[in-house]
Amino acid sequence: MSSLIAQVKSKLFIHSSRKSLHALDGAYASLLHGRSLDFEDLRKYEYGDQVRDIDWRATARLGTPLVKRHRAMRMHTILFVVDTGRSMAALAHDEKSKKDLAILATGVLGVLALRHGDDFSLVYGDSDRIRRRAPGRSEGALEHALRTIDQSIDASTASSDRDALLSYVTRTIARRMIVVVITDEAPVTEETERMLRRLRVQHDVLWLTVSDADPVLDHATGTVRSDVDSMWEVPDFVQGDPDIIRELAAQTEADAARLAELLKRMEISHSVLAGQDDAVSQLLQLLNRRSNARLR
Repeated sequence: MSSLIAQVKSKLFIHSSRKSLHALDGAYASLLHGRSLDFEDLRKYEYGDQVRDIDWRATARLGTPLVKRHRAMRMHTILFVVDTGRSMAALAHDEKSKKDLAILATGVLGVLALRHGDDFSLVYGDSDRIRRRAPGRSEGALEHALRTIDQSIDASTASSDRDALLSYVTRTIARRMIVVVITDEAPVTEETERMLRRLRVQHDVLWLTVSDADPVLDHATGTVRSDVDSMWEVPDFVQGDPDIIRELAAQTEADAARLAELLKRMEISHSVLAGQDDAVSQLLQLLNRRSNARLR
């Protein structure tokens, strides 16, 4: 089996220009490390650097923009909380695997954590069982974490239980971490809101929604589409029905709006990942929004 981290890196470089990679790196550093007074050295300004980090005296003296580089005063632990219930074995909005999209998102942020010397850990599970991997700080540990997600989703016969995952984190993890929740479009519940309130007090939280494929398309497919949880098959004759498509779209939009309003009220950064091709750019936008919010 090929390396999952190698696949993540391949997609990271294929779908990112050098400028956007640097911007992603810079946004991560700004988000997680913040300002440090431990000055290290100067380097040339590059796209994505914060204007506030420019050393104006050195810039005027040498005639080219230079930025101050600081050494992080402490490392962080990134805690990935990943839904590995059987719903994650379904298709994402781009008609590709939701599992692969969750692995890509975890892998990209995991690679950034490694580049900055941060620890990462993984909490994963379904309605039957929730588990946690020990913190790691190596590519080998990240590869094991990605394979754990891959194998757990493939092997799961139990439904997803997002609220149980959030409850596990609030009950068992006291040290403050950067918590990245990776889940799908399942509607939020009152319990979800209650757990998020507790989680937000303890940790810094980011939320990634892996969007589901449309059960009914705007054209006939000639193939059987079925729900992974109920195994209910969508009759092909409803494909392309405009009334059904509008009704399903309205329900999806209402659920998404409720989640977005809840996360905004709690000041939890949120991004929707619709497919693998734009996942890296969506993660960059998320980190930049969070970074800019901290500057205000």
